[in-house]
Amino acid sequence: MKAKTDNFSLYIITGLSGGGKSQTLRILEDLGFFCVDNIPPKLVPTLIELCFSTDGKISRIALVIDIRSENFLEDFREMVDNIKKLNVYYKILFLEAEDEVIVRRYNETRRRHPLDKEGIGIFESIKLERQKLSEIKEMATHIIDTSNMSTKNLKDKILEIVSEDISNVKLRFMVGITSFGFKYGVPIDAHLVFDVRFLPNPFYILELRPLSGENEKIRNYVLETKEAKEFLDYLKRLLDFLIPLYQEEGRTNLNIAIGCTGGRHRAVVIANEIGNYLSDRYNVKIFHRDIDKDIKI
Repeated sequence: MKAKTDNFSLYIITGLSGGGKSQTLRILEDLGFFCVDNIPPKLVPTLIELCFSTDGKISRIALVIDIRSENFLEDFREMVDNIKKLNVYYKILFLEAEDEVIVRRYNETRRRHPLDKEGIGIFESIKLERQKLSEIKEMATHIIDTSNMSTKNLKDKILEIVSEDISNVKLRFMVGITSFGFKYGVPIDAHLVFDVRFLPNPFYILELRPLSGENEKIRNYVLETKEAKEFLDYLKRLLDFLIPLYQEEGRTNLNIAIGCTGGRHRAVVIANEIGNYLSDRYNVKIFHRDIDKDIKI
């Protein structure tokens, strides 16, 4: 490996089919890497040059390169030589697992092994792949056996490897908060749904009706009652309890949906309050889905 060039890092993910390459790529994507799956080795130097031309906007890339590429071994050697000539800092992560584990994973996904084109069977395909990749494995900077790893274990391992190069790196948990109107349907991607139709409704106050939950007058009206304040306090404490548990299970995101009748007033206020509360600890995205629908004056 060469010294780092302009803080540019390249992570090459390779290894056995069913070893966990795709999952590793997703983890690196969550860490802010620019990711490409199944790129031919011959194209990698060109991709690096293109990343150099972004003036540092793309400084960390992760690539999956596997045996699906034709002339894999020869092209892989040539690719590494070219990377060295470019003076790029790189790591090669080789993912593998025990034969029985790979067989089980293929049975669960009902997919065919990429080398089982002649009907030789899964075990012979794995054996053949191990032979073909033996030289690549020797070139790897890190060999990761995922046989007994949970998703969280793999994330922890990748974090450990990346933190060797990037200080204070961590997976920043994503919280998506969507306000919506029940009359338009519950968001289908929601993990948690909260109904706030019990709160006082500004719709019935003529001078407040045309305003949205983004307006301070609406916020004050919705939150002025004791029940609203208590609900907000309970909801904050519930999320303080739940989110770390989701993180412990290996999740990287949580979608929260907050609904009122039309999605213009009450849900917007509560979504903003919760979003502001969580934003100092998590990567929070707030989306007011129905705020501009069916505006009545």
